[in-house]
Amino acid sequence: MEPLYRLNLRHLRAVPVIAAAGGMGAAAARIGISQPALAQGLAQLEARLGTRLFDRLPHGMAATPAGALLASRISAADERLAAALARAARRGFNPVNHLGMAQLRAFLALADAGSYAEAAPRLALSGPALHRAVAEMERLAGTTLVERRGRGVALTAAGRNLARHLRLAVAEYRAGLEGLQPAAGPVRLVIGAMPLSRARLVPGALARLLPAWPGIAVDVVEGAWADLVDRLRDGAIDLMIGALRDPAPADLVQWPLLDDRPAVIARAGHQLAGRPATAAALAACPWVTGRAGSPLAAQWRALFAGAPPPAPVACGSVMTIRELLLASDCLTLLSPEQVRVELDAGLLVAIAHDLPIQPRRIGAVLREGWRPSPVQRAFLHELAGVAGIAADPALQFFE
Repeated sequence: MEPLYRLNLRHLRAVPVIAAAGGMGAAAARIGISQPALAQGLAQLEARLGTRLFDRLPHGMAATPAGALLASRISAADERLAAALARAARRGFNPVNHLGMAQLRAFLALADAGSYAEAAPRLALSGPALHRAVAEMERLAGTTLVERRGRGVALTAAGRNLARHLRLAVAEYRAGLEGLQPAAGPVRLVIGAMPLSRARLVPGALARLLPAWPGIAVDVVEGAWADLVDRLRDGAIDLMIGALRDPAPADLVQWPLLDDRPAVIARAGHQLAGRPATAAALAACPWVTGRAGSPLAAQWRALFAGAPPPAPVACGSVMTIRELLLASDCLTLLSPEQVRVELDAGLLVAIAHDLPIQPRRIGAVLREGWRPSPVQRAFLHELAGVAGIAADPALQFFE
């Protein structure tokens, strides 16, 4: 089990209350429990984390640097939880105060697995215990969260909204615990890698990052924008790297890193290799294009003034495009960086560089209001280094 889920959620949520109150008595009154119970809960949390969160002073308590950082992250998570359960809130009843880590973990496991039968073993729970935990979450939310579909289940609209807020709250908890090693467990980094980031930016930044973060757990999730953006919004991935959108979606922030100018790519020995690539000559060849709606597909159409030649294949996989180019006379519009190995080996050639199309802006895509954890900030710094831009001024944007 992830170390986060071994913690008592109520004890975690007490940290910002104690920090704001400046003492155990005032904090206990605000939370509505006895002072001895609160003191015992805090002691258990500090023992579990192996970190002192507060200095005990003659006339109160003051958060240590670790405690202040954790309190800030927990406050942000509490805002997510309050938004998630606002529907059920009423005078005298705050559902967030009754939410436990077991219910939170169970609901997210069910949301990810899509069935009780698959989620229960992941949690080492019996089927009835998982049903009870999810039923308790529905009681706290004040609405139906899950509906049966065949042999599985699907989240209702309210369930999907709740899952998103809970994942974002968990991301805040993880960020707060990250600096409390080793008790918090391995540092995690989940990167959404779009096509234009996989050849140089992401591997280059990771190669710089890994020596400074021994024991880090990195998950690189590959996909197109449409495959990744909802996972970013849900908090399932930390950031996306690739071609940016113009304009940026209202709930996302884009950080430009470099401009990429596509070229027409073909196999070595293609009839156009080494010859002037006129518009007529390009239009006479079959094409492999990007998927509909992608920036690359739009640039390809613009290259032919909105009247493009036949393109029998639309594909978002560079591996598939590469193999198709090597085995046919097809052309494609692609970043040279994506096939740098094949170009250097002489298997593919660029037959048109100075194309009358705008370069694509490549960068990081982040959630609005996102605050990077130390490892996330370090990764952004290394991304900037690979891109050849000044990192520190740009990173102030994320303060």
